Amino acid sequence: MAPTAGRTKAEGAGTDTGAGSGAAAPDTKKADPRESSLFVGSTEKTFQILHAFDGPHRQMPLSEIAKAANLDRSAAQRLVYTLEVLGYLRRVHGTRNYALTPKLLQFSYNYLRANELIEKAYPYLLDISRSVGETANLQELDGAEIVFVARFPGKHLVNIEFMVGSRLPAYYTASGTAILSRLPEEQREEILARTDLRPLTPFTVCDPDRLRARVREAGEKGYALLVNETVMGDISVGAAITDEHGRAVAGISISVPATRWTSEQVEQELARHVQVAAASISVHPFGSYSR
Repeated sequence: MAPTAGRTKAEGAGTDTGAGSGAAAPDTKKADPRESSLFVGSTEKTFQILHAFDGPHRQMPLSEIAKAANLDRSAAQRLVYTLEVLGYLRRVHGTRNYALTPKLLQFSYNYLRANELIEKAYPYLLDISRSVGETANLQELDGAEIVFVARFPGKHLVNIEFMVGSRLPAYYTASGTAILSRLPEEQREEILARTDLRPLTPFTVCDPDRLRARVREAGEKGYALLVNETVMGDISVGAAITDEHGRAVAGISISVPATRWTSEQVEQELARHVQVAAASISVHPFGSYSR
């Protein structure tokens, strides 16, 4: 709130003399978009039902769905019934539980099929996976999190397990840190303010100043390297993919287990792979890649 207050004071300089001023200070608070007449509350509640399954439970009875969605039982019952009729939820045979259906994957498929960035990155991810033998990932920034939008597992049996669609705090990941290093400071601070700074492992860095420092370091090096930040035994190195203006639009990372690699080896041998791949994808104007 401090920057907003500062702007208000500057805009009213010479007239705003304190509590006794006759002129009202301008209202700089952004309107809540949910208060618009265009906002459909029932649609929001529908997605609350679907997001109730974001947690660890793969199937739940109506009462738990209502609780997780923060809705009363009556509203939850109507929405669950509607989603069941439409084919997005199903009743688990022999139980009172509901579960998601494969029909929801149609939305993911449509997104992945239409994503030009994935198409462009595909051969580079495949080349890394084959030549290095380790897992290569493509991630995009969504709010304060990065989302895995493509993933090519390595040839080894032991791989750090994430799936396409997995989400992690951007500040806690190598690709996220690299992406943040190519964004304006104001946007980085906004994302930091929205980040839940709770540790995912005993080694997760949660101190805002340390997080800012390693984003700056990633900007200087051209890549970020993180160890044990999101999963124990994981070493990740990532670089940012940028548009024609030098602004990050995504990130490429390589994830390896600490049982096969050290952080020094990753920095010496793998950092260049993500840098070359990211730079190669970043060469051309992106058009619809930019956000």
